[in-house]
Amino acid sequence: MSVLFIAWQDPHSHHWVPVGKLTHERDSFRFTYTRGAKKMTPAFQPFGRMTDLKKSYRADNLFPLFANRILPKSRPEYKSYLQWLGLQDRDVMEELSRTGGLRATDSLELLLCPERTNDNKYEVHFFSRGLSYLHKENQESAKQLTPGEQLFLMRDLQNQFDPMALLMRTDDPISLVGYTPRYYSEEMTKLIDIVGPEKLNISVVQVNQNAPIQYRVLCKLTSPWPTEFTPCSQDEFVPLA
Repeated sequence: MSVLFIAWQDPHSHHWVPVGKLTHERDSFRFTYTRGAKKMTPAFQPFGRMTDLKKSYRADNLFPLFANRILPKSRPEYKSYLQWLGLQDRDVMEELSRTGGLRATDSLELLLCPERTNDNKYEVHFFSRGLSYLHKENQESAKQLTPGEQLFLMRDLQNQFDPMALLMRTDDPISLVGYTPRYYSEEMTKLIDIVGPEKLNISVVQVNQNAPIQYRVLCKLTSPWPTEFTPCSQDEFVPLA
């Protein structure tokens, strides 16, 4: 079973809150609202016809809200797009987790809830975020990254929008190469505190030279899975249904 959480940005506070949970099991999809949606009411409004926060919605096909966030196979760049994502075949849940399902027309983002691997590891793929906001020198440095290269984390404590923000940098010479996705930042910080920074590894999977900047640097985080550690466990993630 694959699980994605839907985060919504409050237009007033700019805080991101998980408001929904999308699961895919066998041949069906299920969507439920989470306590985050109830917490943010009335600022948060339900999606389309899914107006009951306490109801569980099921569909044989991906709900339109999410289907509109994946690239149609008919698009000429589709083959290159899969390569940018590091995917051999289309898996819509994996696709949405790597792209975040981001659109310029709304304030939603999808995030994968990591599952323990067979060898007891925490592992997640993600694209470097915020690269377009960094200096041109940093963007050029990101283009020079090589697969397998290790990256290092820095806390961005004075970030006015996200005090948990984590910047990624190279080793020597030091250059900033973007941020981790905002919702993994808190969990990564917890992992660092539990297992130690030397056991948490972020490496470059691939650099897509000709891709849009949001798909430029694909990374992978790997860490031991601590005993009794549960991802996506804050109250806002709990389903209402």
